[in-house]
Amino acid sequence: MAAVSVFPSQAELGAALARSVTEAAAEAVASDGRFTLGLSGGSLVAMLARELPAALSAVPAADPSRWLVAFCDERLVPLEHPESTEGAYRSQVLSQLSPPGPRVVGVASGLAPAAAAADYEERLRSAFPGPALPRFHLLLLGVGPDGHTCSLFPGHALLQEQNSLVAAIVDSPKPPAQRVTMTLPLLNSAASVLLVASGDSKAPVIKRILEDEEPCPLPAARVRPRSGRLRWLLDAAAAGRLRNSPGN
Repeated sequence: MAAVSVFPSQAELGAALARSVTEAAAEAVASDGRFTLGLSGGSLVAMLARELPAALSAVPAADPSRWLVAFCDERLVPLEHPESTEGAYRSQVLSQLSPPGPRVVGVASGLAPAAAAADYEERLRSAFPGPALPRFHLLLLGVGPDGHTCSLFPGHALLQEQNSLVAAIVDSPKPPAQRVTMTLPLLNSAASVLLVASGDSKAPVIKRILEDEEPCPLPAARVRPRSGRLRWLLDAAAAGRLRNSPGN
């Protein structure tokens, strides 16, 4: 069962997220010599931009130069486009870290969707030598009001993908339509996953995912690491409809 942590405000949620990343990084660098991190966009970018540099300065052992950073999904737009997840992290988060900073494995946005997905999967496999599935130390995922995570949307055929670790989507219900996303086999191979949500617009779907048993689970509910840890980080507003949330 997933652990659930609820924080009084989005600010406190962001600080806890940054601490979690920093602690995971220090542990991985000490044990494995590097820290592998998968990032998602949306509000996570601003949270990490605000909180991560200070958290890292307090824990030198988390050394960002030993990180490998990839992206759980990406819109197929140029880096400088406001919808680019990699572009947002480079300008808002990575630019605040001391050089040389992490090694970044991004999506080649100039390719056609299927080619971009195949290229990204090949480069991720190269970054994790060996026959086993790539196993990230930590993935940071968000969840939309419809229950989507990464670019895996309710009712979409990609939820059934079992062979590819990365897939193209050309009919995203949320623009832009063309994207590349990690699939459930790759997400569920991670050592640790943090699912992060804030705001009262997320409260209904958080209740559905965490408390309702549905015959066709929403995408975020399908994230269940096979031999790893799953933890939800919520602010009080996002947790507002849970039976055991603060104030209920």
